[in-house]
Amino acid sequence: MHRRAATIAAITIAAAAPAFTLAPSASADSGHHSPSTRVAQQHSVKSLKSWADHQLTPRTHFTMAADGSSGQTVGGAGIPNIDSVKSTIRTYYNADSKGIASKTSSPYISEMNTIVAKETKKLKGLYQQSLRDGKKPAVVFDADDTTLMTYDMEDGAMHFNFDPALQDVWVQGQKFPATPAMVTFVKAAQDAGFTVFGLTGRNDDQKAATVGNLKKVGYTGFTSDRFYTKWTGKGDSQQPSYITCATAKCTTVEYKAGTRKHIESMGYDIALNVGDQFSDLQGGYADHTLKLPNPTYYLPSPDLPGMNEPRLAPRTHFTMKADGSSGKTEGGEGIPNIDSVKSTIRTYYNADSKGIANKVTSPYISEMTRLTSSITPALSAACTLGSVFGAKPAIVLDADDTTLMTYDMENGAMKFNYDPALQDVWVQGQKFPATPGMVDLVNAAQKSGCTLIGLTGRNDNQKAATMGNLAKVGYTGFTVPNYYTKWTGSGDSQQPPYITCATAKCTTIEYKSQTRAHVETASGGGYTVIANFGDQFSDLIGGHAIVPVKLPNPTYYLP
Repeated sequence: MHRRAATIAAITIAAAAPAFTLAPSASADSGHHSPSTRVAQQHSVKSLKSWADHQLTPRTHFTMAADGSSGQTVGGAGIPNIDSVKSTIRTYYNADSKGIASKTSSPYISEMNTIVAKETKKLKGLYQQSLRDGKKPAVVFDADDTTLMTYDMEDGAMHFNFDPALQDVWVQGQKFPATPAMVTFVKAAQDAGFTVFGLTGRNDDQKAATVGNLKKVGYTGFTSDRFYTKWTGKGDSQQPSYITCATAKCTTVEYKAGTRKHIESMGYDIALNVGDQFSDLQGGYADHTLKLPNPTYYLPSPDLPGMNEPRLAPRTHFTMKADGSSGKTEGGEGIPNIDSVKSTIRTYYNADSKGIANKVTSPYISEMTRLTSSITPALSAACTLGSVFGAKPAIVLDADDTTLMTYDMENGAMKFNYDPALQDVWVQGQKFPATPGMVDLVNAAQKSGCTLIGLTGRNDNQKAATMGNLAKVGYTGFTVPNYYTKWTGSGDSQQPPYITCATAKCTTIEYKSQTRAHVETASGGGYTVIANFGDQFSDLIGGHAIVPVKLPNPTYYLP
């Protein structure tokens, strides 16, 4: 709220005192302002730019409930950006560009080694306690990301979008490596005298392959009769009599807690229950639990009636830098779980199960409505006064999620995994609705005397379709000469002479800031950019606008 208030205040200053914040033309200035006044104007603009650059950094602290409900309350900037979350997870697993985790060195491996070393020291005491109770000591282990590591499937193969058919290919192919340090830990439990049990959400049709995979990667204690998989409901694979559920479809906790109860009914004491999901651990029937880190998916389940296990609940406060570097320091539980992030984003956009955002009501629409309705009057006044002072006022507007809303493509079509070919289909098909509140804001600014400057990372081949889409959804002031798209490097679509970049491939900031600088020159129109609107910080960094306006967008991050 502080950043938004400061942005609105800056625009209000521009509207109320154009001689102080705008740069009037020579003709307007010469008859009305002294050199000292011009110096004061320049100092004011410089100070405002300094304030703006300081503000243009992503948030690093977040509050997020695991169930996605925070999307109702925290605002777009308060939701961990999904691209930053992916980058943080990949840093944690030291994954390469293909989504394959390092098997030798990573923060994840280091954390697992630390957890296992600490827990191994407790095994002897746990064993003795079970013996004193007159029971047969046992340890229960989940499979996925407890004994077998699924990261390469989750990221490299599925791109963090679970596919049961593809998962079965990996299971039947016994493709999973061991979870770091867990072969050693299971052996240590066996050596201490424990009987080990497997208890997984994989189904009976996957049991033989799972036990085979465990043996393949070095486990020796898991046997078919002590490895529990879930029934399919077909043939002989039916719900066992020892499990009773509240409805026809058992929850994970009902299934796993009921199975642990069954194991203990055979004379065992489950001294330790190990899993990567809280639903692996809830429901009792274990003396102790061990939660292993896993930010790559979240499988929630209601706890059993009457159970109160506040310790077995996900974290809600996170520190995460946008560049992914926090994956080196925060630990697995300190990384926002990607499934919870998706759920929070969908709540924010009030999206349905197919990933289509509600176009009538959502926290996102409410936030955009508040933002645009607050800015529009001051912006219109600034445009009017800028025209009066001969400043040739203009506003610069990005396209995606600034003037055109891409959510249905990002979630519904791409599942939050960017596909440039599919993006081009959407662009050429002019499929994007307007970003909430922006048609009225932009048209009001244009009617009040501001020239509209479009500046997008879309390429020259997409310019006509983009302008057609803008007109289609109600924008009236964009023109071909003042709509800037990026060159393709083919034919006549080449890097313009007013842009110079440090390497052969220009960054977004180099391209956009130098285009804004060009707009300020005589050859670019000689405009004064009152406000620069964008949903990415890279749309705004680099100056050449009096006021940058950051719009909310947790669905991708373009540094």
